[in-house]
Amino acid sequence: MVFLLRRAQKVLPCVRNFRKVLGSCLVTGKRCQLCHTGQASATDSPVREEASYPLYPGHIPTTPLQKALLTVGSAFMALYDPYRHDMVAVLGETTGYLALQKLRERMRNDPEGHRILQERPRIRLSTLDLTGLRALPEGTFGREYARFLDDNKVSPDTRMPTKFVDEEELAYVVQRYREVHDLMHTLLGMPTNMLGEVAVKWFEAVQTGLPMCILGAVFGPVRLNTRKLYVLTTDLIPWAVQSGSNASCILNFYYENRWEQTVESLRKEIGILPPPAIGV
Repeated sequence: MVFLLRRAQKVLPCVRNFRKVLGSCLVTGKRCQLCHTGQASATDSPVREEASYPLYPGHIPTTPLQKALLTVGSAFMALYDPYRHDMVAVLGETTGYLALQKLRERMRNDPEGHRILQERPRIRLSTLDLTGLRALPEGTFGREYARFLDDNKVSPDTRMPTKFVDEEELAYVVQRYREVHDLMHTLLGMPTNMLGEVAVKWFEAVQTGLPMCILGAVFGPVRLNTRKLYVLTTDLIPWAVQSGSNASCILNFYYENRWEQTVESLRKEIGILPPPAIGV
């Protein structure tokens, strides 16, 4: 483990420098010198040329080799410090292509999910009426979500924008997943400590199949003490797995239109089982 952490400390500066080089290439409009030597060949196809430019705001085009380097660096740092949300975000983007395709198909085949893909709603401070949410009756989804943000001193604006996903629609699927993460905490009744985060990751791993969620679910418990590990394995994991398997796709719900619905009724509609009392 010490060896891995030392390797991680060596890899991260490389990843940071690599991203700076990519960003510089995009700003200047030149091809990345890490990927191309010499001038463009006359035989370069228009498709290949198009793929070397951003597909959406903030997109950083990368080759398979570059994605592999980003995956290694972000994986080391995410395991070393699970609260490095930037590294967790990079890991999710570079390893989740197949899972994201499946999630998109589930959204396309659902009326509400299809509408979300068409309208592209965002959950940000600029789109939320927190004052109005705080004024909703106790037990409503909007009131409990506002309470979650206030109690844990978190903001929806801290979610990282998508950068390394090479399809515009899939990039939105990633963004939507990130922005509903805190809503899952609210519906699952889980805190933002390590025990709560691991429980949510087990639920999300079953729901989404994203490798990043699976890694978080498997390796997250190593930081828990014996008592919390016992609670996780005996109560939370069985509940999270059962809820994740039983629930409808969490990306197929237009949560912004459900603030006045009670948490209990929304849980039942989605298929989330009542959370166990953890008491730790």
